[in-house]
Order: sequence, then C-alpha cells, then structure tokens
Amino acid sequence: MRDAESLALPMPRQRHVRRRGDAALLRAVERGDEGALAELFQRHWPAIHRAAWLVTHDAQAAEDIAQEAFLAALGRLEGFDRRRSLAPWLHRIVFNRAIDYVRARAARREVSAEALPEPAAEVRRALDEETLAALARLGPDQRAVVVLRHLLGYTPGQIAALLDMPRGTVNSRLRRALDELAGELGE
Repeated sequence: MRDAESLALPMPRQRHVRRRGDAALLRAVERGDEGALAELFQRHWPAIHRAAWLVTHDAQAAEDIAQEAFLAALGRLEGFDRRRSLAPWLHRIVFNRAIDYVRARAARREVSAEALPEPAAEVRRALDEETLAALARLGPDQRAVVVLRHLLGYTPGQIAALLDMPRGTVNSRLRRALDELAGELGE
C-alpha cells in the first residue's frame, strides 16, 4: 500500500496574475477596452475621491469633482506624458477643480449641506474630528497643500508641479496653514 502522501493529488500551480501598469491600461483604454477603463477607475477612484472631499468637505461635490476629473483626464490623454505617473496628473486635475468649487461656493456664500460627511472612513480614522474641523476652516489653497503634503505624501516640489505654482508659494502656504492649524489645535 502506498503512503498517503504519494496518493495525494498534485496541487495545481498557482498562476501569478501580473497587474498591468497604468501605461498599459491607458493604451488598452485607447483601443476601447472597457475592462481596462474599469480597472483604471477602480485603481485611482479612492485617492481622487478622498482628495476632492478633503478640499471641499462635501460628499456629493467630491464625488462629482472626482468623476469629472477622471473623465476630463480621459478626454485629454493625448496631452499626457506617458513616461510620468498617472496619479499626480489626476490629483492636479482634482485639486484644481475642488479649489474652484470651494471658491465658487464661497463667492455664492453657500454652506455645505453636510457639516462633515462620511465619504472615506480611512480619513476619519486618520484624523480626529477636531483636526478635520480645523482643516475645513482653512482656505481652499492652504487646505490643498496640507492635504497633498501630509495626507497624500507629495513633496513640496511635486505639489508645486501639480498646482502649477512656485515651490516657494507652496512652502509659504504650507507654513501658514500649519501655523493656523497649530494655533487652533493648541499644538
């Protein structure tokens, strides 16, 4: 009689599924591959939605801005340098649209219908209510640089490129915003 090990069925080899990079997905999207479009959207949606919400503090506006930014990026693919990463380019579009939205809302003296909505649970876990409220009181330009630097991890140089402004402006907005936050939070 053969031992149990020799009677065992051979284990199927696990196929290593290689994740396509953004450049490959973009080429597939240009060929009309809807699966590639869905994969690209799923890959970048959480970050661009979170970025829009952190600037606007309005769940519906954040969703609209993130969707519009994604569609705008798809419409301008011919101008995108494929040697660069897609995420910073998407963030730039999102932040510009979010800042414009907040400025327009302020000009109309609108107030968000939701004080602090719950679009991203990870944001709530990362920041306490007091910090979120203090961040919401910053101007949109200052809020954008704080979010990009401290919540999304971009360097000041990358932020300058994303928002198309001098690095010194980024640094001064960041310093003023952090000073304001420290004053409000007592830190």
